[in-house]
Amino acid sequence: MNLTEEESCVHSNISCLDSSRKAASVLLYMSVAVIVTLTVCGNLLVIICICHFKQLHTPTNFLLLSLAMADCLVGVIVMPLYFTMLIEPHSCFGILYCTIFNVAAFYLTCISIYNVALIAVDRYIALSNPFHYSMKMTVNVTLRIIAILWLYSLIYNMVLLYFNGNIIDMKANVTCGECIVTVNNVWAIVDFIIVFLLPCSMIIIIYLNIFAIAKKHANKIRSVRKCPKIKNVSMASERKAAKSLGVLVAVFLVCLVPYYISAFLDVYVRKRSVHLAVSGTLTLIYLNSSINPIIYALFYPWFKKSVKLIITLKICGTESSVLHVLENDT
Repeated sequence: MNLTEEESCVHSNISCLDSSRKAASVLLYMSVAVIVTLTVCGNLLVIICICHFKQLHTPTNFLLLSLAMADCLVGVIVMPLYFTMLIEPHSCFGILYCTIFNVAAFYLTCISIYNVALIAVDRYIALSNPFHYSMKMTVNVTLRIIAILWLYSLIYNMVLLYFNGNIIDMKANVTCGECIVTVNNVWAIVDFIIVFLLPCSMIIIIYLNIFAIAKKHANKIRSVRKCPKIKNVSMASERKAAKSLGVLVAVFLVCLVPYYISAFLDVYVRKRSVHLAVSGTLTLIYLNSSINPIIYALFYPWFKKSVKLIITLKICGTESSVLHVLENDT
C-alpha cells in the first residue's frame, strides 16, 4: 500500500511538472506571437506609408523602406523559426528548416547592416553637399542602389554558406535544439571584416562627421541672423533628419555590436559561456527589427500622420496618395 502511495505521488509530481512546462511553453509562444505580430505589422505600416504617399517618395525614405522590408521578412521568416528553437531546445529540426533559417538569417542581417550604412552615407552627402545631393541622388538612383544591395547580399551569403558546406551538406549541421552553421577560420575573418567591421566603422565615422557638420551649420545660423528664413529652415530640416536617423543607427549598433564580437570570439574560444553569449546577443539583433517601427513612431511626424490616415481609412480615397503628410520642419 505504501509503494502504491509513493508511486501515485511520483506520478502526481510528474504530471504537475508536465503541466508547468506546458503552461510555460504556452506563455512563451504567446509572447513570441505578440513580438512577431508587432514586428510584421509595424514594418508593414512603414512600407505602406512610404509606398502609398507620393510626398514620401524621397531617396532617404526609400532606404528606410528597404530596411523596413528586411525587418518585415525577419518577422515573417526568421523570428518564428528562431524562437521555436529557443522554446523547444530538445526538438530536432529538419534539413529544409535549418536551410531556410540560416540563409534567411544571414541574408537579411547583411542587408540590414549595409542598408543602415547607406542611410548614413545618404545623410552625409545631403548635409555636406546639398546641391550635389539634390542633383545626383535621385529616386531612380536610390532604387538601383537598393536593388544592387539586395542582389549583392544574396550572392555573398550563398557563397559563404556554400563554400563552408552549409548548403551542400546540411545533414552534418543539423542537431537537436539548434541549426549549426560551420565557418572555417579564414571565412570567419572575411565575414567579420565584410559584414561587420567595414560597414560599422563607416557608419560611426560618417555619423561623427555628420554631427560635426550639423554643429557647424547651427553655429552659422546663430552668427548670421540675416540669412534667409528658407535657408535656415532647410538647414534645420537636414539637422533634424540627421538626428532622427542617428537614433535609429545608434540603436542598431547597440543591438549589432555585441553579437558580432561574441560570434567572432566563438570561432576561436570554444567555451560554453561564449556560445551562450552568441545566442543571447542574436536575440537582440532580431528584436531590433521590432524596435525600428517604434523609433519611427517616436521621431518621425510623417509616420504618425500617415498611420493615422491609414487607421481612419482615409487612404481609400482616390486622391489619398497626394495628401500632405510632411511637417514644415521635417
